[in-house]
This record gives sequence, structure tokens and C-alpha cells, in this order.
Amino acid sequence: MGVIAVVLVLGGLIFFHELGHFLVARMLGIGVKAFALGFGPKIFSFQAGMTEYRLCAVPLGGYVMLAGESPEREEEPQIPKELLFSMRPVWQRMCVVAAGPVFNFLLAWGIYWALFATQGQMGLAPTIGQVLPESPALRAGFQPGDSVLTVNGRPITFWEDLTDLVQGSEGNPLHMELKRGKERVTIAVIPELRERKNVFGETVRAPMLGIVAAKEIITLELSGAQSLQLSGKETWRAIVNMVTALVKMVERVVPADSIGGPILIAQLINREAEEGIVGLLALAAALSANLGFVNLLPIPVLDGGHLVIFGLEGITRKPLSLRARSAAMRLGIAMLAALMLFATYNDLRRLFK
Repeated sequence: MGVIAVVLVLGGLIFFHELGHFLVARMLGIGVKAFALGFGPKIFSFQAGMTEYRLCAVPLGGYVMLAGESPEREEEPQIPKELLFSMRPVWQRMCVVAAGPVFNFLLAWGIYWALFATQGQMGLAPTIGQVLPESPALRAGFQPGDSVLTVNGRPITFWEDLTDLVQGSEGNPLHMELKRGKERVTIAVIPELRERKNVFGETVRAPMLGIVAAKEIITLELSGAQSLQLSGKETWRAIVNMVTALVKMVERVVPADSIGGPILIAQLINREAEEGIVGLLALAAALSANLGFVNLLPIPVLDGGHLVIFGLEGITRKPLSLRARSAAMRLGIAMLAALMLFATYNDLRRLFK
């Protein structure tokens, strides 16, 4: 089951990425020489127009071969110039390149939407499990078992809603309505700035009440429109988390040995597959959003690098020289190879540690 899940998730994400390039190229009338499902030797293929559709032996992703994709190569003389990718306006080439990451974002959005529409929104209930000693909550009269109903008149559904309002209080008093048994109690409390560890292990000061959640999970049913809106927010959150993690790595807050590669991703997929389909789909959505973001990084060879090159061409009104493009591509390949080797080394070190 684990191997099948890894193949389906990784292969599906990469294939959907390539499908974006393919569909936008066809929509713009750019010639596509080949569209493949998988890599390696061909198992089966057929020709439709100028496009050869291939099924390959290694079922991890796919690829698209555009006519005139490499301007330094001579194309078959029978291919009309108007079908060549290299002869198209800059904006059309940028659309084709950007379609891959955009399709990954859309896939993440679609998976999240399906999960929210069928499973609802799950989260921690706003129920207090513990009141810490010498805390504002203890002095204000909070008790374990209290459920927070409103904060300054705003209804509270999940524990996350409560923490967001507390951390955004800026030292102002909060008027909270609680459910205590069969009674309703109103309490005013002023959060205090205290030190805590964030998800990256940094010590930060933030407004806190001194309460701990009761670890009670609740589910909120959502309409189709609510699911669509929430799935967009969840996709954006996955992208923001990826950007934040990258920034923290540059700042050396997150150690370099935390970088993971294919082995770590396969382990995560295998673990979620054992837990159930819901967790596996949620992981696939997050990975799809991350894949879209990574491909937009301005590194030659990646889609983001191509977008930078085409953007420079649009600004200067002339294409980058073949020599400069070849040098950039070699640099990009070297960077990706070094990063992949380093990530694989980290994976193996964690595996055998």
C-alpha cells in the first residue's frame, strides 16, 4: 500500500504539473511533440496530430516536449514556424511556463475543497483543559472545563479563533463569555506578554492568558461555498508556511540538516497512507502547493528561472543570448543537483541514525 501511495501521490502531482504546460500550450496553438505519462522506456504510445502520447515504464510524473522549445536546436522543416514555442510572443511563453505551478495550486485547492465539502472543518474545541498557575486566566477566574463562547462579542468556533484574538489583543482587555456547566459566565481578562517557543523553536514574546486546550476535536459542517473559500485559505497557508520555512533557513533559525528529499517525502506519504485516505489527501494537497511554489523559485531550469529569462526579454526587447542561457541552465542544474544530494544525504542520515 505504501509504495502504491507514493507512486500515485508523487506521480500524480508531477503529472498534473506537466498537464498544465500541455493544456495551455494547446490552447494557445503551440505545437506539442510529445506528452508522456511517466519516464523512461515507452510501454505504449499513439500519435494524434503532431503529438505523440506516451505511457512510460517509470510511473513518477510525466513530461511535455514543445515544438521549438530549445531555440538552439533545429526543428523538423515540416513544422510551421507559427507552431514553434520559441517564435511565440513573450507573454504566451510565460503563460505556458507558469501554467505548471498554477495547476499545482489549483490541484491543492481542489483537494482541500473536496476534503472540506465531505469531511467538514475539524479543529480543537475552545474548551479549557488546564489553567496555568500565576497566569492572567487564573486571576480572572477561569476554570478547567470552561468553553469559550464569545470574545468581545465575536463568536468562537475553534481554539484557533481564540488564540488569534488573544495574540492580536495588543494588551487590551478581552471580555469573554464562557459556558460553565449549564451556566454562562462573563469574564474580563487582560493578556500578558510572555515568552514562548514558536514552531521554529524561536523564543518570542506574545500576549497570553495561561490556558491550555482540552484536546477535544470538533467538526463543523460546511456548505460548498464555504468549503471553496476555506480551501483557498488553506492553500495560501501552505504556501506561506513554505515561504516562512525558506526564510528561516536563510536566517539559520531552521538548521540545514532539516532539509528533506524524496526519502523523507516517501516516508510521510507512507505514514499518512497507513492512517487513512483523509490524511493522505491533505498531505497531497500541501505537497502540491509546495511543488508549485518551489517551481516558481528564480533558479534556472525551474519554471521560475524561465519566467525571469522571459521577463528580461520582455523588458529589453531582445532575447538572452544562447551562450548566457546555456550558462544559466548549467548553473541551475548544478544547484539542483547539489541540493538533491544534500537532501538525500540528510534523509539517509536520519534513516540510519
